[in-house]
Amino acid sequence: MMPFFALMLLAVVQVGLLVRARVLVTHAAREAVRSAAVGVSDAEVRSAAAAAADLDPRRLTVVVHRAGGRATVQLQYAEPTDVPLVGPLVGDAVFEARATMRLE
Repeated sequence: MMPFFALMLLAVVQVGLLVRARVLVTHAAREAVRSAAVGVSDAEVRSAAAAAADLDPRRLTVVVHRAGGRATVQLQYAEPTDVPLVGPLVGDAVFEARATMRLE
């Protein structure tokens, strides 16, 4: 029974890490759209998204659109699943977030 419980504990840890990544991606999208709304460059918006959360910039894709008096930022992040035994069974998870804000 002990190996089963250890595997279940590792699975819970992996799910917790994935939930954390989802929250961080949403937070990064909100911070990025705030930057885009005040008129900074797209490169600075990407930097704001990466700095807002502890996300690997190499796995983060940021797309900025400004039209119709609104700024929209779309983020895509591939979170590695690297918890021993459980992570390789699941594969990398891809999270997306989108945020829109009125231009200032």
